[in-house]
Amino acid sequence: MNLFADIRDLVLTELDALVAAGTLPEGLDYANVTVEPPRDAAHGDMATNAAMVLAKPAGMKPRDIADALSARLSADDRIALAEVAGPGFLNLRLEPAAWQGLVATVLTQDGYGRSAMGADEKVNVEFVSANPTGPMHVGHARHAAVGDALASLLDYAGYDVTREYYINDGGAQVDVLARSVYLRYLEAHGREVEFADGTYPGDYLVPVGEALKEKVGDQFIDKGEQYWLSEVREFATAQMLELIKTDLASLGVTMDRYFSEKSLYGTGKIEAAIDDLRSKDLIYKGTLEPPKGKVPEDWEPREQTLFRSTAHGDDVDRPIMKSDGAWTYFAPDIAYHHDKLERGYAQLIDVLGADHGGYVKRMKAAVSAMSDGKVPLDVKLIQLVKLYKNGEPFKMSKRAGTFVTLSDVVEMVGPDVTRFHMLTRKNDAPLDFDFDKVTEQSKDNPVFYVQYAHARVQSVLRKAAEEGIDTSPEVLAKADLSGLTHEAEIALARKIAEWPRLIEIAARTHEPHRVAFYLYELASELHALYNRGNEEHGLRFLQEGDPTATQAKIALPVATAIVISSGLGILGVTPVDEMR
Repeated sequence: MNLFADIRDLVLTELDALVAAGTLPEGLDYANVTVEPPRDAAHGDMATNAAMVLAKPAGMKPRDIADALSARLSADDRIALAEVAGPGFLNLRLEPAAWQGLVATVLTQDGYGRSAMGADEKVNVEFVSANPTGPMHVGHARHAAVGDALASLLDYAGYDVTREYYINDGGAQVDVLARSVYLRYLEAHGREVEFADGTYPGDYLVPVGEALKEKVGDQFIDKGEQYWLSEVREFATAQMLELIKTDLASLGVTMDRYFSEKSLYGTGKIEAAIDDLRSKDLIYKGTLEPPKGKVPEDWEPREQTLFRSTAHGDDVDRPIMKSDGAWTYFAPDIAYHHDKLERGYAQLIDVLGADHGGYVKRMKAAVSAMSDGKVPLDVKLIQLVKLYKNGEPFKMSKRAGTFVTLSDVVEMVGPDVTRFHMLTRKNDAPLDFDFDKVTEQSKDNPVFYVQYAHARVQSVLRKAAEEGIDTSPEVLAKADLSGLTHEAEIALARKIAEWPRLIEIAARTHEPHRVAFYLYELASELHALYNRGNEEHGLRFLQEGDPTATQAKIALPVATAIVISSGLGILGVTPVDEMR
């Protein structure tokens, strides 16, 4: 059930009736007609812009259309009032029975809020994809929370979603990892070592060096790189990947697929992707203009193999092969996305760090070119996370050597707090993570506030059970809900009604943070109703000595808890039954 969609259908039906009656002309496009919550709740329960968007194509005044539409909508049993405001906005107030019916539906419908909007369309969400050179840091925690929640949101909206991690194991950084592990290997044999600039000195490589010793013994001691680099690189990458998987698991994230960059080399995949672009006359030999601003002293014009990315919206064409015949870093990225397209995805989403801002246009151009403009690529850039404790910036991790790890954060505050707080800002906004504030029990802490709302309902249910009251959703749905008419009860029901609409908007815009914001607002309405009950006996969830009335009053908070549980599930957060 989607009450907003149902009322929009009613609006469209009545618009058709006005066309049939000759009040409106035929051929009007209803695509931009909306029914949504009004900006001011005092104006009503819902508002439609129908008269405003149809006035110009209909050649009529918005007010005239609104008056005619108002008269027809008022005849529907669900509409208590259809009031024209301003130049032609139409505010709607629903009958209490509509909200009461909604509560019963939430209690009995399997998966209230789930949508078929996605129609099982295949979507690939690639996220985290950190270099396999060390443990996840706190920034990766935000990448993981956003990417995983986005994947869950799209699944909830009816898409067929794949969570994917791109292993950057084809570049020079993996050689640096191998050399760093080799130093720890020498340490494991009792040798004195020195970590030069450019190596990884973190303690996390100590057990990797020891594991390498256990595997190969002393066969690499005093040997040149040509004897051990390849094998140590493979061993170290595998070890780091296991560490990454463990870190992600601590946050409740499981990938469906890990894709190795190295698998693109020597397999013809890069060549196939470039040939695809070449067949569309998008690959050519040319010389690029010097970079804007200060030109490097060693810059010289030279002929390169270029991708004509400007044909698909980029600012400049991009090199895909150097003058010495080696691929640029962009070439395997093209091949990787070519592979995704060949796997049949209808949408691609990349969740990347903010430092990839200059990468967005070229990658979108490549996907557009390879898919003939049929497959959209959405790149979500994740801004930095700043850590604070006791009002001061939080210091780096000794284990990692240079940063605070994901596992450090999860160990301190838990996965639920970590995930929820990482979604309290839009992905492209910086985020402050204050260890004190994210664990305090107050309204200012959205994690606590939402969890407390769910726990509060569970506490009420436990007390009802002690009194022998059946509070199963099926029984509550059959209770006499006609008494749910108070403004505070209607306000909560109205917020519950927004859930299916919110899901579709958040899924369409790829913005899982909207779910976190919504849950905070829903929790606020639940707490407000509970507090009103302290002053007005008729609003209390537990009506002492009257099991029938209690069932009717409990129905609304239980419906609320169902939605909160669903929303937390999308965010990857476990709802709690009691606060400790």
